[in-house]
Amino acid sequence: MSKLLHHELETALAAVVEDLHRSVTELAATLAAEREALVAADAAALDRAGARKQALMQQLEQLDAERVQLLKVEPSAAAQVEPRWREVLELLRGCHEMNQRNGSLVSQRLTQVREALAVLSGQGGDARGLYGPGGEVRTALRSHHLASA
Repeated sequence: MSKLLHHELETALAAVVEDLHRSVTELAATLAAEREALVAADAAALDRAGARKQALMQQLEQLDAERVQLLKVEPSAAAQVEPRWREVLELLRGCHEMNQRNGSLVSQRLTQVREALAVLSGQGGDARGLYGPGGEVRTALRSHHLASA
């Protein structure tokens, strides 16, 4: 392989790893925005963050495929980008943790909504410890008349 081609491949690999770093940094910011939207219950901001997160994940997959292809052609170029690649991997680990925390928050909120709906609809939920108007323990909630005007 010519020295010029080797240099071009190293340059291309460095550019791809730099793009990966930039995209992962943006993903971290998007995950933080997603968290804020979840906490604030801002559906519009949550939709924007989700769409941006999906686009960034696709971009990261494409960039990583390019990185892998370049390394197949020029494996020795890996040494040149190793420090920056380690930074990308560390940022990705942080993104994974943030995404897990966001997912946990979504799961909590979903459970709360389901429980509230079960109580409101009288269909399911944990009926233990609930008493009816006559003091009897209710084992199954049923929809019933709450009040009249």
